[in-house]
This record gives sequence, C-alpha cells and structure tokens, in this order.
Amino acid sequence: MEPYEHKLVIDENTGPNEYQEPEAASQSNRQRLALIGLSVVAVLILALFVVAVIYLLQPGAPTETIRDVFIIFMALEFLVVGLALIVLIVQLARLINLLQNEVRPILESTSETAHTLRGTATFLSDNLVQPVIRANSYMAALRRLLKMVRPGR
Repeated sequence: MEPYEHKLVIDENTGPNEYQEPEAASQSNRQRLALIGLSVVAVLILALFVVAVIYLLQPGAPTETIRDVFIIFMALEFLVVGLALIVLIVQLARLINLLQNEVRPILESTSETAHTLRGTATFLSDNLVQPVIRANSYMAALRRLLKMVRPGR
C-alpha cells in the first residue's frame, strides 16, 4: 500500500499542529473503497449464481417450480419497465412542448431585444457621441490656437 499522505494546515479552528487529509487523497480513498465494495458484491453474486446452478442440477430439485416463479417475476418486471417507458415518453412529450411553446418565444424576444439595443447603440453613437467628440476636438484646437496667439498666458 501507498504511504498515507498528510498536509499541514494552519487554521484558526484547528491550530497549527493538527493534520488534515488533502482533498485529492480523500477523494481517491473514497473511490478506492467504492470500487472494492462493488467488486466484493459482484463476486458474491457470481458465487450465489454458481451455487444456484449446482443446486438446480441435482436430481429431485424443484427446478420447474423455480422456473415458473422466475417467469412470473420476469413478466412483472416487463410490466414495470413498460410503465416506466410510458412515463418517460410522456415526460419527453411535455419537455418538447415546453421547449416549443415557452423557450422559443423567450429566445425570439431576447433576439429582438438584442437587435433593438444594437440599433440604439448605433443611433447614440451617430447622433450623440460623435458630435461631442467633434466639439471637443474643435475646442482643443481653439485652445491650442489661443495659446499660440497669446504666448504670455
């Protein structure tokens, strides 16, 4: 196994001499434990399957009864899966309806607003900002001219 890594963290609540586990190492340990747990469960299920097959191959085992019960459970499972698919299709239809009837008008309205803002910005630039800039440049030129004409000031 790898050596356990610790990081010295100075915090007002814990103090400078207490160690805290780094976030990445903690996440890695949790993932490792989950993987080990899943592996153990998979091995147990495989072992139970092997034991069940060996038991059902013995003479006198109630194989037909177990088969019939298993078929009934499979039919019930198919019913549940069918109902889940129906619910999923209904939810998908509702989502498509929501996208077409509510989200599309919002997007169209947003696009229209963006076009209006672009037009407003162009109008303000042409009719307000450029004349102010032009007037400021004329004033600067006039100041410079007056400085050149009256050098004593």
